[in-house]
Amino acid sequence: MKEKNITKASLNEVRKMKGLTDWKRLRAMTDEDIERAAANDPDCPMTTAADWKNARVVWPEGKEPVAIEKDIVEWFRKRGHEYQSEINSALREYMKSHQSKRKTKRHAAV
Repeated sequence: MKEKNITKASLNEVRKMKGLTDWKRLRAMTDEDIERAAANDPDCPMTTAADWKNARVVWPEGKEPVAIEKDIVEWFRKRGHEYQSEINSALREYMKSHQSKRKTKRHAAV
């Protein structure tokens, strides 16, 4: 992308901009109208069952998606740009502290 094609705007400026979407026309469209328009869109061909036949979900190796409540994520995010690493470190410390407690309990029971 060339620099001349980039437009910078503040959030307030963006909020004042008028969109090009014809909302009245869009709200009047039926599901059939939308499906027909999507089927005729040359930039986004419809997929078929054959396209998905061999599809599978692949998680990044060594990582697992988790649901963390929003207020917790926001608290860590405010602390710095590497908040995901901070969350991971906090969870690892919690895990380590509980692993050592379990080992102590197991040895005491033997």
